[in-house]
Amino acid sequence: MPSTPKLPVALPIGHADIRRRHVLKVAAGAVAFSLADRGLALPRADAEIVNLAKAATPGGLYVSGDTSFSALNNGAEPSGSDDAGKGAYGTWPRTDRQWVTYEWSQPVSTDSVDLYWWHDGRGIAAPTSARLLYWNGSDYVPVRSRRAAGLLTNRFNRVSFDPVTTTRLKLEFGGDGEKSVGLLQWKVYNAGPVPAFAPTVAAGIDRSMVIGAQTFLAGKADWLQRRPGDALRWTKVSGPGEVIFADAAASTTRATVSQPGDYVLKLAASAGAKTAASTLNLRVVAPPPAKRLDVVYTTPYAIDSPLWNERAKALIVNWIPHCIAYCERTDLKDGQGGLDNFVEAAKALRGQSHAQHKGYVFSNAWVHQTMESMCIALMVDPQGDAEIATAQGHMRQTLERWIPIVLAAQERDGYLHTAYTLADRSAWPERWSPEHRGDHEGYVAGYFIESAINHHTLTGGRDLRLYDAAKKLADCWVANIGPGKKPWFDGHQEMEQALVRFGRFVNDVEGKGRGDAYIRLARFLLDSREGGSEYDQSHLPPEQQYEAVGHAVRAVYFYSGMADIAAETGDRDYQSATMSLWDNMVNRKYYVTGGVGSGDTSEGFGGNYALRNDAYCESCSSCGLIFFQYKLNLSYHDAKYADLYEETMYNALLGATDLAGKSFCYTNPLVDTERAKWHTCPCCVGNIPRTLLMMPTWTYVKDKEGVYVNLFVGSRIEVGDVAGTPVQMVQETNYPWEGAVKITVNPKEARRFSVRVRVPQRKTSALYSAVPAVEGLTRLAVNGQAVTPRIENGYAVITREWRRGDRIELQLPMAVQRVTADDQIEATRGKVAVRYGPLIYNVELADQPRIDQPLSTAPLTAEWRPDLLGGVTVIHGTWADGTPMLAIPNFARANRDGGAIPEFPGQHDGVEYAPGASQGDAATAQEAGPSSGQRRGGRSQVWLRSV
Repeated sequence: MPSTPKLPVALPIGHADIRRRHVLKVAAGAVAFSLADRGLALPRADAEIVNLAKAATPGGLYVSGDTSFSALNNGAEPSGSDDAGKGAYGTWPRTDRQWVTYEWSQPVSTDSVDLYWWHDGRGIAAPTSARLLYWNGSDYVPVRSRRAAGLLTNRFNRVSFDPVTTTRLKLEFGGDGEKSVGLLQWKVYNAGPVPAFAPTVAAGIDRSMVIGAQTFLAGKADWLQRRPGDALRWTKVSGPGEVIFADAAASTTRATVSQPGDYVLKLAASAGAKTAASTLNLRVVAPPPAKRLDVVYTTPYAIDSPLWNERAKALIVNWIPHCIAYCERTDLKDGQGGLDNFVEAAKALRGQSHAQHKGYVFSNAWVHQTMESMCIALMVDPQGDAEIATAQGHMRQTLERWIPIVLAAQERDGYLHTAYTLADRSAWPERWSPEHRGDHEGYVAGYFIESAINHHTLTGGRDLRLYDAAKKLADCWVANIGPGKKPWFDGHQEMEQALVRFGRFVNDVEGKGRGDAYIRLARFLLDSREGGSEYDQSHLPPEQQYEAVGHAVRAVYFYSGMADIAAETGDRDYQSATMSLWDNMVNRKYYVTGGVGSGDTSEGFGGNYALRNDAYCESCSSCGLIFFQYKLNLSYHDAKYADLYEETMYNALLGATDLAGKSFCYTNPLVDTERAKWHTCPCCVGNIPRTLLMMPTWTYVKDKEGVYVNLFVGSRIEVGDVAGTPVQMVQETNYPWEGAVKITVNPKEARRFSVRVRVPQRKTSALYSAVPAVEGLTRLAVNGQAVTPRIENGYAVITREWRRGDRIELQLPMAVQRVTADDQIEATRGKVAVRYGPLIYNVELADQPRIDQPLSTAPLTAEWRPDLLGGVTVIHGTWADGTPMLAIPNFARANRDGGAIPEFPGQHDGVEYAPGASQGDAATAQEAGPSSGQRRGGRSQVWLRSV
């Protein structure tokens, strides 16, 4: 009898890392197998038996985006059928009959294979049938089996058959019609002598490096039978300087270079007379300036922009009050867990009877985010708008009610996490344990700390309740985690960037390096990340990560924290990794809307150029990406990063709530966005307004020499001290509808300093090209006199003695552009997108009867439409059949469906979604929302077919 399969264990899933419930219908431990599978076969002990699969090229009919064919023969040894940590092949969501193949460059003889089936306890299970075929020179024919294909889990299944000599094997399999099939390893054993194959060689990932750093090379060379004399070696193929390898004969080593430039490095390996080689590209750049730019904190400010006045009002009057109401609700079946968890945690701390924790372990997050959103919204000058003033009054009352409730849930030593406070100690015995990395202790703590910063700036430091509580919380972490203390990292990054942000703020408020301990702890948390999985970016130490992988929100928060540490410490290896990750993401995995996260992997990144149009692009990932690009702008003093976060803000995030501010998008695909009032995992609801309304921080940065203008938004903003005097900046503009911008510089006292004005560059990502070219400035004048400034790192630099009332006037060129994508992106081949200024456009069936035909080559024109969607500039063109085409800004999409907005995503189509569980990443739910793209019906789209 076969051994009893162990119960499936869910792989870590993130906040709302949830698929539909019909994918989850897996009976715990249930495994189907045929009578022929009941015998156990052990691998042969013959020392000459080798795994021929290592020399094969894998392929197949279909592979899901978060898995790969290459996982079939990567040599991993699974610990169980749920162990996909070293890669897996899967067919989700396909449930039909599938097949995979191996192909060799020369004939091989084999008489047995081993199969290790994947069973994840959710939507992936072992097949109900399988058979093996070989290529006879003209067709695939079944092998003559001595032992049929075994279908057991948690073990290798041996398939024995009469010897065959072939160049190809094919494995066919079928499931139960409900679950998809997956495979962790497919080994192929030789029958007789093994032909001589060249080694399989992979040099690794292309990357960037800051001069003075080292790059960590993790090449791979695999021999079927390594013999004496077989060797491998790293060499420089090209590049302007010398490359020094720490050990050129080791596949895993380090290298340094003598000067900046573009290099090609080669890893070559030999097996007798046969050789193989692989190369990687290395771009070596100068380090960033020694001192980062300074933050302009969000303090009371005014908006004077037709677009942003309406967007801010919708957030303040409708969306934030909506978040407040839902955080206070106790009757939600799904998306539960709000302020009530703090109430119950306070009871527990007082020794009173209390209810259990509700919702996800990270449900504190949307309460903290909403608190921060209220603080920021209260800094927006209502300028006489009665509705805004009324909403702000409600927020002040709410803050006064919430703050004592939240602080009452803080433990005596400063620790704050209601899921832990309310947990059964037998199930969760101690804080910061490796077994509970998925319980988001740092994730929720980070949001609380960030809320305290904006509460301090709101009150001008007069109310220190949250500030002092945040210091107490941060001090608690410092006292328990770090060198010589507890080694730890959270499965979901956020605490790292929060600690750096708070450390900087404490230093600016209190001085004397009093925030330095928080920054040091942030680095320790980052440095501790290794030995885990790509999903949460813990597979390698931070300085050895060069490719954007895994859960996209965790990733961008992680990279933001890395950029912070690189800026604070000047660590060249951190700088190199951060630049590599930025390059990989922006130039290989970046949507034209400025969103990230294709959803090919679990809420995350797929492979290079895997950018399907039914993208995930979670709203939280757009928030995190804005932070990441902003940190790079601080580090490198380079306008291109502001170009990019402007792109993300206007196209991927601004439309995350509807125009009225009454519903939102969890995901932001480039086709058929769907909105809902709430979500089973409402992690984005407070993140959206807190990010969008932090306008002073995104609009300006500064240093001792001057002010940098990064965004063009009609506004009145205090930027703090510049050259020894407080400075106010006032902008007047109708951007992005028009290109005219007036900037009034108001120093309290006359001072000489520089104002650097970003010159927008619309081609920062190598993935996209646009015609006609739109760049530079049409006009620049100071106090009416035309000037020709020097351009430095994308900024027009104006240095003079500034006096109150001095005015800069500039004209940004505005034109309709056709955007095309790199041909390596399969989803956009033969298609075109439309852009005007920073705005990407979308076509909807609400404006034309068809959107599935090509766009003609007729001219495209822009028109201001005050009567449409609250006032937008539309783009007119012609479809291939001669009918009119009308496109609207992508942020204004999905506002005219005409039907009632559901409370939760997906309710409109009768599909039941899993609500999640109360214990973090071990939750059994999958994405409850329109992320999979399987039911989108062509109502709107960004990319249009081109003739």
